[in-house]
Amino acid sequence: MRACRLFFPALLLTMSASAQTLTPFKDAKLPFTVSLPKGWLGVKFEDGASGVSLVSGQKPPATLMRLLFVNKGGMAVTPQQEFQKFEGGIKGGGMTLKQTASREVKYGGVGGLEREYLLSHPKGKVQMRVWYGNGAKNLYSFQLTDSPARYAQASALFSKVLATVKFK
Repeated sequence: MRACRLFFPALLLTMSASAQTLTPFKDAKLPFTVSLPKGWLGVKFEDGASGVSLVSGQKPPATLMRLLFVNKGGMAVTPQQEFQKFEGGIKGGGMTLKQTASREVKYGGVGGLEREYLLSHPKGKVQMRVWYGNGAKNLYSFQLTDSPARYAQASALFSKVLATVKFK
């Protein structure tokens, strides 16, 4: 899935996850609805990915969330296969990767696999949380990227966002 390209805008603005207000977001082009953090900004990466990408601020420091999907076109794909591609892409890009967690989890009734990583690259380190969900028609890739210092706070907010996902 090409939707796995990495972007490293690091760092969450200083706002606790519990204090962050979520606002319902609907787009007819998306196969899901979700509530997103109020005041965050949509961002368009020219990477061909379908879905929604947003950042916590206009300039770094900023947290990045991506809720992406690709139509499976009848192909049998698994989250494990997608993680192999994802991890291979990171290593091929000259970064080092350390998996820190892995668990099977459902969001919005769709089962998948979620992993957390610590990535080292020439400009520093970031932490990521990535979920691949295997829906009836689509493969989903929901991602969070932030600095290690602010990751726990960003991850708590990401959990709040993922708890609102409803697939169509």
